[in-house]
Amino acid sequence: MIKSFSIAVTKEDDWFVAKCLENNVASQGKTFDESVDNLREAVALFYENEPVSALPRIYITTMEVAL
Repeated sequence: MIKSFSIAVTKEDDWFVAKCLENNVASQGKTFDESVDNLREAVALFYENEPVSALPRIYITTMEVAL
């Protein structure tokens, strides 16, 4: 089964850090693609023994903040 997840990637010093928004699993790599590939593997391992019904649902929106 293929499942889509929302991720955020940031650059911290010499590393790209990828984080899955649904479950807070994170990984890193020397390149953007490497960080995403590493995160893909980490998320697959995170859900390795979980039933499909346990997969989270996430709702993404925006908000305004007075600064």
